Amino acid sequence: MTEGDRNDSLVIIPTYNEKENIEAIIRAVTGLEKGFDVLVIDDGSPDGTADIVKRLMQDELAGRLFLIQREGKLGLGTAYIRGFQWAIQERYDYIFEMDADFSHNPQDLPRLYAACHDEGYDVAIGSRYVTGVNVVNWPMGRVLMSYFASKYVRTVLGINLHDTTAGFVCYRRKVLETIRLDEIRFKGYAFQIEMKYSALCLGFKVKEVPVIFVNRELGTSKMSGGIFSEALFGVIRLRMSKIRPRR
Repeated sequence: MTEGDRNDSLVIIPTYNEKENIEAIIRAVTGLEKGFDVLVIDDGSPDGTADIVKRLMQDELAGRLFLIQREGKLGLGTAYIRGFQWAIQERYDYIFEMDADFSHNPQDLPRLYAACHDEGYDVAIGSRYVTGVNVVNWPMGRVLMSYFASKYVRTVLGINLHDTTAGFVCYRRKVLETIRLDEIRFKGYAFQIEMKYSALCLGFKVKEVPVIFVNRELGTSKMSGGIFSEALFGVIRLRMSKIRPRR
């Protein structure tokens, strides 16, 4: 496939032990009417996740599915930064973050794409909280923790975003080319906050697109108390180290 007829959009999916989900999510994304390529960043999954991806790469998805394998669990943020750098190098125009476990509905990808491609936004966020609380099958304690954490981040950073920790995002390439990716400091869910805050500080236009978040049915969640603590306490350092977003 030449660059001229290649898809303009790349979906980055970080994985660790996602053998139950990976083939289904890849087929769901690549099966959409709007063309999306997929890059899997696998952190040494011992369950054979990468082997499933390699098999699909040799099948009908050759030229649309790509894999980067890393040794050990190096963190969500570093996985996405590695994927962003690869996407920039390959000249994709629209670069997406997405989970492997179907908590993000692949059918929403064209809506995020449209917000950037058709409506002219630089960043589109699949937001759980912009129209209330749109979360399915999460324990109430986790829903409340996530919701009020986003409100806390919004207040501390002084930004008008309802879902600051969302991991379902579309970036125009120019956003990722402008943000100094090698200076992004956080590795867990605070990475999501820092990326959005950096885009706002640089004056990029951001839109929240309402989505429904569904808790995974297969596999094991990677959320931990330490990851969440990083998001809560890291925002104070983030606020002190960056200029306020442009209005």
